[in-house]
Amino acid sequence: MLYLTEEDVRKLLPMAKCIRLMRETFEALASGTALNQPRRRLFLPTGSVLHSMAGAIGPYFGTKYYAVNVKHGAHFFFSLFDAATARPLALMEANWLGQIRTGAASGYVTDLLARKDAAKLGVIGSGFQARSQVEAALAVRKIGQVSVYSRGAARRATFAEQCRRAFRVEVEATETAAEAIEGADIVITATFAKDPVIEDAWIRPGAHINAMGSNNPQRREIPASVIARADLIAVDSIEQARIESGDLLLAWSEEDWKTPRLVEVQNLAAYERKPDAVTLFKSNGLGVQDVAAAGFVYERALAMGFGKRIYS
Repeated sequence: MLYLTEEDVRKLLPMAKCIRLMRETFEALASGTALNQPRRRLFLPTGSVLHSMAGAIGPYFGTKYYAVNVKHGAHFFFSLFDAATARPLALMEANWLGQIRTGAASGYVTDLLARKDAAKLGVIGSGFQARSQVEAALAVRKIGQVSVYSRGAARRATFAEQCRRAFRVEVEATETAAEAIEGADIVITATFAKDPVIEDAWIRPGAHINAMGSNNPQRREIPASVIARADLIAVDSIEQARIESGDLLLAWSEEDWKTPRLVEVQNLAAYERKPDAVTLFKSNGLGVQDVAAAGFVYERALAMGFGKRIYS
Protein backbone atom coordinates (compact mmCIF):
# COMPACT_ATOMS: atom_id res chain seq x y z
CA MET A 1 0.00 0.00 0.00
CA LEU A 2 1.26 3.44 -0.91
CA TYR A 3 1.28 6.47 1.34
CA LEU A 4 0.90 9.74 -0.60
CA THR A 5 1.36 13.22 0.84
CA GLU A 6 -0.56 16.39 0.07
CA GLU A 7 2.29 17.50 -2.18
CA ASP A 8 2.18 14.18 -4.05
CA VAL A 9 -1.55 14.56 -4.66
CA ARG A 10 -1.20 18.15 -5.80
CA LYS A 11 1.47 17.22 -8.34
CA LEU A 12 -0.39 14.16 -9.64
CA LEU A 13 -3.91 15.58 -10.07
CA PRO A 14 -4.12 18.40 -12.65
CA MET A 15 -7.37 20.34 -12.81
CA ALA A 16 -8.09 19.70 -16.49
CA LYS A 17 -7.81 15.96 -15.99
CA CYS A 18 -9.91 16.07 -12.83
CA ILE A 19 -12.71 17.85 -14.70
CA ARG A 20 -12.76 14.95 -17.17
CA LEU A 21 -12.79 12.51 -14.25
CA MET A 22 -15.83 14.26 -12.79
CA ARG A 23 -17.63 13.99 -16.14
CA GLU A 24 -16.88 10.26 -16.21
CA THR A 25 -18.03 9.91 -12.60
CA PHE A 26 -21.42 11.50 -13.24
CA GLU A 27 -21.81 9.42 -16.40
CA ALA A 28 -21.11 6.30 -14.32
CA LEU A 29 -23.70 7.38 -11.73
CA ALA A 30 -26.22 7.86 -14.54
CA SER A 31 -25.53 4.39 -15.95
CA GLY A 32 -25.66 2.74 -12.52
CA THR A 33 -22.03 1.61 -12.62
CA ALA A 34 -20.91 3.79 -9.67
CA LEU A 35 -22.05 3.91 -6.05
CA ASN A 36 -22.12 6.77 -3.58
CA GLN A 37 -22.70 6.89 0.17
CA PRO A 38 -23.73 10.30 1.56
CA ARG A 39 -21.55 12.01 4.14
CA ARG A 40 -21.83 10.77 7.72
CA ARG A 41 -20.89 12.82 10.75
CA LEU A 42 -19.95 11.90 14.34
CA PHE A 43 -20.22 14.84 16.79
CA LEU A 44 -18.17 14.83 20.00
CA PRO A 45 -18.82 16.87 23.18
CA THR A 46 -15.36 18.42 22.69
CA GLY A 47 -16.54 20.17 19.53
CA SER A 48 -14.60 17.80 17.29
CA VAL A 49 -16.45 16.20 14.37
CA LEU A 50 -15.55 13.13 12.32
CA HIS A 51 -16.83 13.17 8.74
CA SER A 52 -16.79 10.23 6.31
CA MET A 53 -17.98 9.75 2.72
CA ALA A 54 -17.57 6.67 0.55
CA GLY A 55 -18.09 5.46 -2.98
CA ALA A 56 -17.14 2.98 -5.67
CA ILE A 57 -16.33 3.41 -9.35
CA GLY A 58 -14.51 1.16 -11.80
CA PRO A 59 -11.79 -0.94 -10.15
CA TYR A 60 -11.77 1.09 -6.93
CA PHE A 61 -13.74 1.84 -3.79
CA GLY A 62 -12.83 3.80 -0.72
CA THR A 63 -13.61 6.38 1.94
CA LYS A 64 -12.54 9.92 2.65
CA TYR A 65 -12.59 10.76 6.33
CA TYR A 66 -11.65 13.97 8.04
CA ALA A 67 -11.58 15.25 11.60
CA VAL A 68 -12.43 18.89 12.27
CA ASN A 69 -12.28 21.08 15.35
CA VAL A 70 -13.06 24.77 14.88
CA LYS A 71 -10.31 25.75 17.34
CA HIS A 72 -7.66 23.30 16.16
CA GLY A 73 -8.10 22.77 12.42
CA ALA A 74 -8.91 19.90 10.08
CA HIS A 75 -7.14 16.71 8.98
CA PHE A 76 -8.11 14.89 5.75
CA PHE A 77 -7.28 11.33 4.63
CA PHE A 78 -8.47 8.96 1.92
CA SER A 79 -8.23 5.15 1.91
CA LEU A 80 -8.34 3.46 -1.51
CA PHE A 81 -9.12 -0.25 -1.99
CA ASP A 82 -9.26 -2.71 -4.87
CA ALA A 83 -12.94 -3.32 -5.70
CA ALA A 84 -12.42 -6.95 -6.74
CA THR A 85 -10.33 -8.14 -3.78
CA ALA A 86 -10.77 -5.46 -1.06
CA ARG A 87 -6.97 -5.20 -0.94
CA PRO A 88 -5.76 -1.84 0.43
CA LEU A 89 -3.98 0.13 -2.28
CA ALA A 90 -3.24 3.59 -0.93
CA LEU A 91 -3.60 5.93 1.99
CA MET A 92 -3.31 9.55 0.98
CA GLU A 93 -3.53 12.91 2.64
CA ALA A 94 -6.69 14.35 1.16
CA ASN A 95 -7.04 18.10 1.68
CA TRP A 96 -5.84 18.85 -1.86
CA LEU A 97 -7.73 15.87 -3.21
CA GLY A 98 -10.97 17.40 -1.93
CA GLN A 99 -10.13 20.91 -3.09
CA ILE A 100 -9.26 19.85 -6.62
CA ARG A 101 -12.18 17.48 -7.16
CA THR A 102 -14.63 20.02 -5.69
CA GLY A 103 -13.37 22.65 -8.11
CA ALA A 104 -13.42 20.12 -10.94
CA ALA A 105 -17.05 19.17 -10.28
CA SER A 106 -17.99 22.86 -10.49
CA GLY A 107 -15.89 23.16 -13.64
CA TYR A 108 -17.76 20.29 -15.27
CA VAL A 109 -21.16 21.75 -14.37
CA THR A 110 -20.04 25.23 -15.48
CA ASP A 111 -19.09 23.79 -18.85
CA LEU A 112 -22.62 22.34 -19.15
CA LEU A 113 -24.59 25.32 -17.84
CA ALA A 114 -22.70 28.61 -18.22
CA ARG A 115 -23.09 30.71 -21.34
CA LYS A 116 -20.49 29.86 -23.97
CA ASP A 117 -19.52 33.54 -24.18
CA ALA A 118 -19.11 33.98 -20.41
CA ALA A 119 -16.36 36.53 -19.87
CA LYS A 120 -16.58 37.77 -16.28
CA LEU A 121 -16.26 35.73 -13.09
CA GLY A 122 -17.43 37.07 -9.73
CA VAL A 123 -16.20 35.35 -6.56
CA ILE A 124 -17.34 35.70 -2.95
CA GLY A 125 -14.76 34.14 -0.63
CA SER A 126 -10.98 33.92 -0.66
CA GLY A 127 -10.36 30.80 1.41
CA PHE A 128 -8.69 27.52 0.52
CA GLN A 129 -11.60 26.27 -1.63
CA ALA A 130 -12.06 29.46 -3.67
CA ARG A 131 -8.84 29.14 -5.65
CA SER A 132 -9.65 25.74 -7.14
CA GLN A 133 -13.12 27.05 -8.03
CA VAL A 134 -11.52 29.90 -9.97
CA GLU A 135 -9.04 27.57 -11.66
CA ALA A 136 -11.83 25.24 -12.79
CA ALA A 137 -13.97 28.07 -14.21
CA LEU A 138 -10.97 29.38 -16.14
CA ALA A 139 -10.36 25.88 -17.51
CA VAL A 140 -13.77 25.72 -19.22
CA ARG A 141 -14.46 29.34 -20.26
CA LYS A 142 -12.39 32.17 -21.72
CA ILE A 143 -12.69 34.50 -18.76
CA GLY A 144 -11.16 37.94 -19.22
CA GLN A 145 -11.93 39.41 -15.81
CA VAL A 146 -12.21 38.02 -12.27
CA SER A 147 -13.55 40.06 -9.35
CA VAL A 148 -13.27 38.80 -5.79
CA TYR A 149 -14.67 39.94 -2.47
CA SER A 150 -14.20 38.63 1.07
CA ARG A 151 -14.52 40.37 4.41
CA GLY A 152 -10.77 40.75 5.05
CA ALA A 153 -9.25 43.40 2.78
CA ALA A 154 -5.69 42.08 3.10
CA ARG A 155 -6.75 38.50 2.48
CA ARG A 156 -8.76 39.28 -0.63
CA ALA A 157 -5.93 41.40 -2.01
CA THR A 158 -3.48 38.54 -1.46
CA PHE A 159 -5.89 36.08 -3.07
CA ALA A 160 -6.30 38.36 -6.11
CA GLU A 161 -2.53 38.66 -6.53
CA GLN A 162 -2.00 34.90 -6.19
CA CYS A 163 -4.67 34.14 -8.79
CA ARG A 164 -3.31 36.84 -11.09
CA ARG A 165 0.12 35.25 -11.04
CA ALA A 166 -1.03 31.64 -11.18
CA PHE A 167 -3.63 31.97 -13.92
CA ARG A 168 -2.44 35.01 -15.88
CA VAL A 169 -5.81 36.72 -15.84
CA GLU A 170 -6.99 40.13 -14.66
CA VAL A 171 -8.15 39.78 -11.03
CA GLU A 172 -9.64 42.65 -9.03
CA ALA A 173 -10.22 42.69 -5.27
CA THR A 174 -13.40 44.74 -4.75
CA GLU A 175 -14.58 46.77 -1.76
CA THR A 176 -18.05 45.20 -1.67
CA ALA A 177 -19.71 41.90 -2.57
CA ALA A 178 -22.07 43.71 -4.94
CA GLU A 179 -19.12 45.07 -6.95
CA ALA A 180 -17.66 41.58 -7.32
CA ILE A 181 -20.92 40.13 -8.63
CA GLU A 182 -22.09 43.03 -10.79
CA GLY A 183 -22.17 41.98 -14.45
CA ALA A 184 -20.70 38.54 -13.74
CA ASP A 185 -21.59 35.74 -16.15
CA ILE A 186 -20.39 33.14 -13.63
CA VAL A 187 -20.74 33.60 -9.87
CA ILE A 188 -18.90 31.55 -7.24
CA THR A 189 -19.70 31.53 -3.54
CA ALA A 190 -17.05 29.77 -1.46
CA THR A 191 -17.55 30.93 2.12
CA PHE A 192 -18.31 29.62 5.60
CA ALA A 193 -21.17 32.07 5.95
CA LYS A 194 -24.29 31.28 7.96
CA ASP A 195 -26.44 33.78 6.07
CA PRO A 196 -26.68 34.68 2.36
CA VAL A 197 -23.70 36.48 0.86
CA ILE A 198 -25.33 37.60 -2.40
CA GLU A 199 -28.60 39.30 -3.35
CA ASP A 200 -30.99 38.52 -6.16
CA ALA A 201 -30.66 42.04 -7.60
CA TRP A 202 -26.94 41.49 -8.22
CA ILE A 203 -27.46 38.45 -10.47
CA ARG A 204 -27.68 39.33 -14.13
CA PRO A 205 -30.01 37.43 -16.51
CA GLY A 206 -28.17 34.46 -18.01
CA ALA A 207 -25.75 34.07 -15.10
CA HIS A 208 -24.62 30.71 -13.74
CA ILE A 209 -23.94 30.33 -10.00
CA ASN A 210 -21.72 27.76 -8.28
CA ALA A 211 -22.54 27.67 -4.56
CA MET A 212 -20.15 25.37 -2.72
CA GLY A 213 -19.37 26.86 0.66
CA SER A 214 -22.05 25.24 2.82
CA ASN A 215 -22.76 21.58 3.49
CA ASN A 216 -24.58 22.29 6.74
CA PRO A 217 -28.39 22.26 6.95
CA GLN A 218 -28.35 25.40 9.09
CA ARG A 219 -26.09 27.49 6.82
CA ARG A 220 -26.64 29.04 3.41
CA GLU A 221 -24.88 31.38 1.01
CA ILE A 222 -27.77 31.81 -1.43
CA PRO A 223 -30.99 33.68 -0.49
CA ALA A 224 -34.40 32.14 -1.02
CA SER A 225 -35.16 34.76 -3.70
CA VAL A 226 -32.34 33.43 -5.91
CA ILE A 227 -33.45 29.83 -5.31
CA ALA A 228 -36.97 30.86 -6.40
CA ARG A 229 -35.68 32.72 -9.47
CA ALA A 230 -33.33 30.04 -10.79
CA ASP A 231 -34.57 28.31 -13.93
CA LEU A 232 -32.48 25.24 -13.07
CA ILE A 233 -30.95 24.02 -9.79
CA ALA A 234 -28.37 21.26 -10.15
CA VAL A 235 -27.13 19.14 -7.24
CA ASP A 236 -24.56 16.32 -7.03
CA SER A 237 -27.18 14.13 -5.36
CA ILE A 238 -30.73 14.89 -4.28
CA GLU A 239 -30.36 12.37 -1.44
CA GLN A 240 -27.33 14.20 -0.08
CA ALA A 241 -28.80 17.65 -0.72
CA ARG A 242 -31.80 16.75 1.43
CA ILE A 243 -29.43 15.95 4.29
CA GLU A 244 -27.06 18.90 4.23
CA SER A 245 -27.89 21.59 1.65
CA GLY A 246 -28.92 24.50 3.83
CA ASP A 247 -29.32 26.72 0.76
CA LEU A 248 -32.28 24.56 -0.27
CA LEU A 249 -33.48 23.25 3.10
CA LEU A 250 -33.87 26.76 4.51
CA ALA A 251 -35.66 28.02 1.40
CA TRP A 252 -38.00 25.15 0.57
CA SER A 253 -40.99 23.31 1.92
CA GLU A 254 -41.34 19.56 1.44
CA GLU A 255 -43.42 20.16 -1.69
CA ASP A 256 -40.70 22.31 -3.27
CA TRP A 257 -38.35 19.31 -3.48
CA LYS A 258 -40.62 17.91 -6.18
CA THR A 259 -39.96 20.81 -8.56
CA PRO A 260 -38.73 19.81 -12.04
CA ARG A 261 -36.20 22.65 -11.74
CA LEU A 262 -34.17 20.42 -9.40
CA VAL A 263 -31.92 18.10 -11.42
CA GLU A 264 -29.02 15.84 -10.45
CA VAL A 265 -25.81 16.57 -12.35
CA GLN A 266 -25.81 13.06 -13.81
CA ASN A 267 -28.97 14.04 -15.73
CA LEU A 268 -27.82 17.43 -17.03
CA ALA A 269 -26.36 16.41 -20.39
CA ALA A 270 -29.65 16.97 -22.24
CA TYR A 271 -30.32 20.41 -20.73
CA GLU A 272 -30.64 23.22 -23.29
CA ARG A 273 -29.91 26.63 -21.85
CA LYS A 274 -32.06 29.64 -22.71
CA PRO A 275 -29.98 32.83 -23.11
CA ASP A 276 -31.42 34.60 -20.06
CA ALA A 277 -31.82 31.54 -17.83
CA VAL A 278 -30.27 31.76 -14.36
CA THR A 279 -28.75 28.41 -13.39
CA LEU A 280 -27.42 27.29 -10.02
CA PHE A 281 -25.18 24.41 -8.98
CA LYS A 282 -25.47 23.65 -5.27
CA SER A 283 -22.33 21.62 -4.66
CA ASN A 284 -22.03 19.38 -1.62
CA GLY A 285 -19.43 16.90 -2.87
CA LEU A 286 -19.71 13.13 -3.18
CA GLY A 287 -17.55 10.31 -1.88
CA VAL A 288 -17.52 8.70 -5.33
CA GLN A 289 -15.87 11.86 -6.70
CA ASP A 290 -13.03 11.32 -4.24
CA VAL A 291 -12.72 7.67 -5.30
CA ALA A 292 -12.41 8.62 -8.99
CA ALA A 293 -9.78 11.25 -8.24
CA ALA A 294 -7.87 9.01 -5.81
CA GLY A 295 -7.83 6.11 -8.27
CA PHE A 296 -6.24 8.35 -10.89
CA VAL A 297 -3.69 9.66 -8.36
CA TYR A 298 -2.82 6.10 -7.36
CA GLU A 299 -2.27 4.98 -10.95
CA ARG A 300 -0.05 7.98 -11.71
CA ALA A 301 1.89 7.46 -8.48
CA LEU A 302 2.68 3.89 -9.50
CA ALA A 303 3.72 4.94 -12.99
CA MET A 304 5.89 7.85 -11.83
CA GLY A 305 7.38 6.38 -8.66
CA PHE A 306 5.61 8.64 -6.15
CA GLY A 307 4.71 7.63 -2.62
CA LYS A 308 6.12 5.48 0.14
CA ARG A 309 5.19 1.82 0.50
CA ILE A 310 3.86 1.26 4.03
CA TYR A 311 1.99 -2.03 3.84
CA SER A 312 2.06 -5.04 1.51
